[in-house]
Amino acid sequence: MCELPPETDPNLIVGLENSEDAGVYRISDDLALIQTVDFFTPIVNDPFEFGRIAAANALSDVYAMGGRPLTAMNIVCFPIGTMDKSVLREILRGGLEKIHEAGAALVGGHSVDDLEIKYGLAVTGVVRPDRIWTNSGARPGDALILTKPLGAGILTTALKAGLLSREAETQLIAVMATLNQRAAEVMQSHSVHGCTDITGFGLLGHAVEMARASRATVAIELQKVPVMAEVADFASMGLVPAGSHANRKFCEASVKNIKEVDPILLDVVADAQTSGGLLLSVPNNSAAQALTDLHAAGVSQAAIIGFVIESREGNVELL
Repeated sequence: MCELPPETDPNLIVGLENSEDAGVYRISDDLALIQTVDFFTPIVNDPFEFGRIAAANALSDVYAMGGRPLTAMNIVCFPIGTMDKSVLREILRGGLEKIHEAGAALVGGHSVDDLEIKYGLAVTGVVRPDRIWTNSGARPGDALILTKPLGAGILTTALKAGLLSREAETQLIAVMATLNQRAAEVMQSHSVHGCTDITGFGLLGHAVEMARASRATVAIELQKVPVMAEVADFASMGLVPAGSHANRKFCEASVKNIKEVDPILLDVVADAQTSGGLLLSVPNNSAAQALTDLHAAGVSQAAIIGFVIESREGNVELL
């Protein structure tokens, strides 16, 4: 899309410039629309759980902008001639559960007969124009809060190989199917300078995007990053998705000390996530209280994982 001409609409508040999670368009002085779309192939075996996860993943982009979802539309690819429609029904039922949990309404969608299943949502949300969160607002001295543990890509790879324990699979599905709604609601009462959600580019890739957009350096303290059970074990076995390797390559030039980091830890922070948590850049003097409030609200694995350094280089340091 970098080869397309830039949009010049004066009401387009957030567009293509900084790899943001969604677009934002001003309707009036106190109302703006958030628009996003996301869909992908199944990553778990249960169709209902796949629907829940895919919907939570798409809805997350609205929360990452500081907004509230209003409506959603299904995007479906399904081999209607070779697979029972009950599978599709369960996918859509799982998605609808999450749409309703978010307080949004399903208003339609579009389907295509395809050999490979794909499902997701196009979501419209609302936000006040003066309360938008973007990935370009991180400021030197800020603390970084991550609201969900990492490892979804590695664990889904292990699941496909038939190696994941039932306990780890249950945790994995629970993490991916959890909306970022509660975390976003809690943080509305705190000062948030910058935000993004952790999805396909992994923590490392999205931290690089935040650093570049904010013209700052983001420092991540690796030992403080929350990680799901069994992730390190499977990473050490080489069960790392191809997308994670691509993330490492994408980030190489922007991570100052990438060759000094334990390769297993690097695999974890570069791991391609599905429906990951929010990465929030908040004033250091309020970070501890924000974390306490998140934990009290049930966002139990949220953690302060780093800080922002005064630098215009747009790099990431791994500590």
